[in-house]
Amino acid sequence: MVIERFKNGEPRPVYSRAREQGRLLPDGLRYVDSWVAADFARCYQLMECDDLTLLMRWVASWSDLVDFEIVPVVPSAQASPLL
Repeated sequence: MVIERFKNGEPRPVYSRAREQGRLLPDGLRYVDSWVAADFARCYQLMECDDLTLLMRWVASWSDLVDFEIVPVVPSAQASPLL
């Protein structure tokens, strides 16, 4: 799970770049879905990859506009047998 905090609380530059250049995903990094906080201060994105360096490359391409928090997650169905 990727938590994005828009720098200066401003989401417009992020959405402008996404419209102009796409998500800038390297091959092997898959966008699953996203949710934006009602106050537009944060975006939550679910991403999938087998190679963490792909995620870090993607983060680098947006880090001028966004501060990132990366939270590794697993589906609940996979987690429950472990507990």
